Amino acid sequence: MDSASVVLCNVPDLDTGRAIARILVEKRLAACVNLLPGVQSIYRWQGQVEEAPEVTMVIKTASSRYQELQQAIRSAHPYEVPEIVCLPVAGGLPAYLDWVITETRKELDV
Repeated sequence: MDSASVVLCNVPDLDTGRAIARILVEKRLAACVNLLPGVQSIYRWQGQVEEAPEVTMVIKTASSRYQELQQAIRSAHPYEVPEIVCLPVAGGLPAYLDWVITETRKELDV
C-alpha cells in the first residue's frame, strides 16, 4: 500500500508558486499544495551568505509519485538548484491520507 509524503520547496515569489502548484495538481502529482508567503531565507550560495524573501510550498503527495513530482518541479523551477525535500508522513487522519493517495493516482488509459 502506498504512503503519503510532504514535500517542501521554496520559490522566489507567489506567482511562481502558483504556477508550479497548478502543474503538480493538474498532473495528479500532488493532492494539495499550500503556499506560505513571507518566508525570509538566509543561506550560503557559491561562497556567499545570501538573504532573500521566498514562498514555501508544502506539497502533499503519494510517496510513489515523488520522483515524477521532483522532475516536474525541476522542469518548472527558476532556481539552478531548487530546494526539494521529501518527508515521509508517519501518521495523520486516515481519511485525509487516503484522499492524498487517491488524488495522486495515475490515471489509467483505457
